[in-house]
Amino acid sequence: MLFDPTTADIDAVANEPALPASRLAPDWLRQRFAQPATWTPEFVVEPELNAERREPVPAAVLVPMVVRHDTLNLLLTLRTAHLNDHAGQISFPGGRVDDEDADAIATALRETEEEIGLSRRHVEVIGCLPDYQTGTGFRVTPVAALVHPPFELQADSFEVAEIFEVPMAFLMDGTNHQRRSAIFPNRSSRRSFYTMPFEQYFIWGATAAMLRNLYHFLRAD
Repeated sequence: MLFDPTTADIDAVANEPALPASRLAPDWLRQRFAQPATWTPEFVVEPELNAERREPVPAAVLVPMVVRHDTLNLLLTLRTAHLNDHAGQISFPGGRVDDEDADAIATALRETEEEIGLSRRHVEVIGCLPDYQTGTGFRVTPVAALVHPPFELQADSFEVAEIFEVPMAFLMDGTNHQRRSAIFPNRSSRRSFYTMPFEQYFIWGATAAMLRNLYHFLRAD
């Protein structure tokens, strides 16, 4: 039985202030990743959801912030419904580390090219966030990047059902961060998680958790 996160109870809204527009400017972001402020990630390890415990599989995702005139949009994907992991969920482009990958950045760039056809010549990597361990058994390195248009995208139809953009101003506003909870299938206790619904898109789980960490990272003084 698949879990529908949209039916989960809303326990609270974070209600933290929106980041000022100055902190969503490319130059400011470059400087912040080059010289981070002191901060603490809100999420590092997700509650275990799988009955089978295993050594986490190294993975990396790209956090692609598209530079569009005077604004930034986050590029996200809707995963196809038949996948084994995170089926039908909204995700960053990315995947497992291959033996040929030099590092997490190489993984994120390669997987992004494979999944959505975004050429790395349009991608300016500006840094990484702390690893995040998912309940499905992946240790994910989020690789932050600025993406410079014009570019073309081509979704891998096996993995990606849709590619879309969400304004960073929306995502980096705590009033849009909902805390929900529910009892998952085959689980006896409730699990809490963040959601960031935007129009018809329901961002939740690992993607929302990594966005919360990005919010704290950019908000820190």
